[in-house]
Amino acid sequence: MVAPMWSLVMIFFFLAPLRTDALSSNYYDKTCPKLEETVRSAVKQAMASDKTASAALLRMHFHDCFIRGCDGSVLLNSVGTNTAEKDGPPNVSLHAFYIIDNAKEAIEAICPGVVSCADILALAARDAVALSGGPDWEVPKGRKDGRVSRATDTRQLPAPTFNFSQLSQSFSQRGLSGEDLVALSGGHTLGFSHCSSFQNRIHNFDSTHDVDPTLNPSFAGSLKNVCPAHNKAKNAGSTMDPSSTTFDNTYFKLLLQGKSLFSSDQALLTSSKTKSLVSKFASSQQAFHDAFAKSMVKMSSLTSGQEVRRKCGKVN
Repeated sequence: MVAPMWSLVMIFFFLAPLRTDALSSNYYDKTCPKLEETVRSAVKQAMASDKTASAALLRMHFHDCFIRGCDGSVLLNSVGTNTAEKDGPPNVSLHAFYIIDNAKEAIEAICPGVVSCADILALAARDAVALSGGPDWEVPKGRKDGRVSRATDTRQLPAPTFNFSQLSQSFSQRGLSGEDLVALSGGHTLGFSHCSSFQNRIHNFDSTHDVDPTLNPSFAGSLKNVCPAHNKAKNAGSTMDPSSTTFDNTYFKLLLQGKSLFSSDQALLTSSKTKSLVSKFASSQQAFHDAFAKSMVKMSSLTSGQEVRRKCGKVN
């Protein structure tokens, strides 16, 4: 999952009441039978020319679901005096909204007013993973789109600097377990991170260490080369792992070698339970894929929207 995901704050739980009972795998079988093939076609077309598309869609979906559930609020544009989620500090590097807009336009042409933008995003994230060599899974459908999107709410997103306690709190408040935390963190196998998300680990780490001592020294050195202190290069950073366009278990192997980017990644090794899961997923890509698919269904089934938008960037 492409980073930086977030900014460091205390987590408060401001989510609206969430529903999971209204979703079903066959929700659109009669009203829009070509939905899934239409979305996958849009994602596949984008990925053919945009190597960042898969990570962008997965991250976008995650950021949507962690604020009021998966209601497409991350897709809304800022209007008037309201600054929307997509323009909040943790989300300014989100991109590839055009893929969702293209899919929505194609779907509106065949099933007008039927399919929510939230469902399109959930399907697109699944397709991005599957088309990158990851697992495929049945996406429960029937989400509605939300009408509220506030940049201030992005403070609820977990930060790359979070420790294990902060991560656990963030996930548990959304009904997600320690296994979900580890599995979903595996999404970091895709994409690119800007220096700002791991700068804390390679410069002035604490009063006695310039570099986080849990980092592999040679890996830390390579990061310092691309992200020097007081770096001002806008697009400087590092791929999440060497196979950053392939959804594999390399992330977990590197984590055990001290070659993860974020403090929040390293935090997974500070609990015996989550460390054992890291080891399990590092040794078995199939186990990771199975757990990731299960956790994605669980996360994406949290929803609280009210309408089906005609355009994903604005309410009806």
